[in-house]
Amino acid sequence: MSDKKLLIIEDDPIISELIMWRLKDMGYTNCRFVKSGEDGITVAAEFIPDLIIVDITLEGDIDGIEAIEEIKSANAEIPFIYLSSHMEDDIIERALATKPSGYIAKPFEDFELRMGIEIALNR
Repeated sequence: MSDKKLLIIEDDPIISELIMWRLKDMGYTNCRFVKSGEDGITVAAEFIPDLIIVDITLEGDIDGIEAIEEIKSANAEIPFIYLSSHMEDDIIERALATKPSGYIAKPFEDFELRMGIEIALNR
């Protein structure tokens, strides 16, 4: 079992459930799930995760990129991975400007999720 703390910011309940089961199978049991960027900012400040997995498009007033910018302003050391089905150039440029540890395209396979997490945690 891993003692690493993971924060998942994902507003789609089906994707969240899928990630939860996959993380559990990988041995990650200390995980928090939130649905909005605003909640992600709050939980990141309290939970101080070892890694954040964040969807770019979220319900609420801010998207995943804006949430990461806010989280990084408080704690620049937390690595994060974007999870998204969006591949538009302007979104990718905004995402890359935040210097993510990875970008996983939806739909994704277990191997992609596992490798993305392992690479980000071992940088």
